[in-house]
Amino acid sequence: MASRSILKCQSGFKQQNSQFCNLCLLQWGNTLQQLSCLHTSTSLESKNWEKMNRKVYPPQLPDEPRRPAEVHHSRRQIKYSKDKMWYLAKLIRGMSIDEAIAQLEFNDKKGAKIMKEVLLEAQEMAVKNHNVEYKSNLYVAESYTGKGKYLKRIRYHGRGMFGIMDKVYCHYFVKLVEGSPPKTEEKTSFDQAKEYVQSLKNRTIIHSL
Repeated sequence: MASRSILKCQSGFKQQNSQFCNLCLLQWGNTLQQLSCLHTSTSLESKNWEKMNRKVYPPQLPDEPRRPAEVHHSRRQIKYSKDKMWYLAKLIRGMSIDEAIAQLEFNDKKGAKIMKEVLLEAQEMAVKNHNVEYKSNLYVAESYTGKGKYLKRIRYHGRGMFGIMDKVYCHYFVKLVEGSPPKTEEKTSFDQAKEYVQSLKNRTIIHSL
């Protein structure tokens, strides 16, 4: 007869065969719920991203320049790969709204058509809800993707065998800011090499003296 190990759970009750009581399982479930914010796409839920449209800033001083309007918009559960969507999101980042729409118009990717619809929706929201006077006076400040909910499905093979496949979905998030896009500083090859050498010097060697 194998000896049964008697353990004591967090609530002080003795349990056999490593079986915890319902109270410990409930506490463990609450801990997992609190740690779920560590996932990348969990922080990009609708309650967090669109909530930024309701942000209220303090009053500005008389001599302070006018604060530009900001519009946050997104579309979730897109039947498209997040990796393929990332290339398109990076393409239009930093462009003006008209230039971004023009670039997506002549792109034959499926994600480009979806991204163009999201930009047009955000542009309309900026004029109607955020007091933007000219709809062309906007630029794409932030544009990135997130992982959606994957669905498990059966893929049938020959000889009565099967496998598991994923139905992939992704999210797309965009932030439009009023004004002309900021100019990016062009760096020479010498400057890029200098930054690369400096990044190598700033590395931290683990378990070193």
